[in-house]
Parts: sequence; C-alpha cells; structure tokens
Amino acid sequence: MRLNTAPPEIRVTALSGPEARPFVAELARLRIGVFRAFPYLYDGTPEYEEAYLQTYLNNKNAVVILARDGQAVIGASTAVPLAGETAEVRAPFETSEFDVSDVLYLGESVLRPEYRGRGLGHAFFDGREAHARQLGLGVTAFCAVQRPEAHPARPADYRPLNAFWAARGYVERPDLQTTMIWQDVGEDAETPKPMRFWLRRGEG
Repeated sequence: MRLNTAPPEIRVTALSGPEARPFVAELARLRIGVFRAFPYLYDGTPEYEEAYLQTYLNNKNAVVILARDGQAVIGASTAVPLAGETAEVRAPFETSEFDVSDVLYLGESVLRPEYRGRGLGHAFFDGREAHARQLGLGVTAFCAVQRPEAHPARPADYRPLNAFWAARGYVERPDLQTTMIWQDVGEDAETPKPMRFWLRRGEG
C-alpha cells in the first residue's frame, strides 16, 4: 500500500512483515548507519541486525513502512503487536493499566540524514497508526533511550524529538520503562541502556 502523506519524489509503501523479507540486508545496513549517531551510538553488525529484524519479518501482523528513492531504500519504520515482542518490551505493560493485546509496538524509525525535513517522519507514524486501526488495536507505543544531558558524545546542536512526538499525540510515561543492552561506538562491551515509553491512545 502506497502512503499518500509522503513527499511525491519518495515512494513510501506499507509492507507486511513477510513482504519485507527481500529488503532485510538493506534494512540492516540502514539501521547500522543511522543508529551510530547520538543518542543511540549503536555499534552494530549486519548479522545481529538481520537476526533482530526476524521479529518483524516472521509476523504476518507486523508492518514495515519502506521509503525508497528510486530503488534505494532510504528510510524505514517498523511495528508489531506488542504481544509478539520480546519479554523486555512487554514487561512494563504487563503490570500497567494497559492490555498487552491492545497495543501496537512501534519499532525504530530510520532515515538517511539527507532526506530529513521532508515529512517522512509523519509518513512513518501515519502508516503505523493506520496499521493499528486496521488491526483494531487501541494504543500505539514506542520507547526511546535515555541519555544524560552531559553525555560526552552529545552534539552541541542535538535536539531531541520530544516535541515532535508530543505534537503527534504521544505522552511520555516515566512509569513505563525497560532496559535494553547494546555496545556503544567506541566501547568494547555491551552495557544496559534505560528506555522510556511514549504512548498514544487511538481515536474513538
């Protein structure tokens, strides 16, 4: 399905998880490149990324929003019903007021820097929120890494996306947190990272 909210020069389509399988190598490379930057500082490998993406590729109710300029994949965004996510993602909701079976978990969005500022961030959210409605799920949620203000790798001009997320109707929930583990650029071992959830209840 092509998304009409995308800029006309970029082709943005919503694929089911299995339909996105031919793009797994490109998605892995894109994620590694984008997530090296602050705040994630992720030092990833293609092998790990391709294994990670199986959560989405193997689930027929997952969606991959794919952005292409010609044949080149320049951005992507993922989502999967929370019930199909890993234990560390589900855990905060299992003791909250939310029903795990009513939540679409929004995975990461990645976009090459030179394509930012063209409305593709909105297209990624539009596509995933439409998928939640299609599945009859009432809540969309994602989590973001928490880095200290004084982190040595924080660029002087870094601007978090909090205002963008709030404008989309998402509410930060400090009471819903989890921990994920990865290796930062420049480090020689994996370390735990605190992750905080943002949520939006569907209309109606």
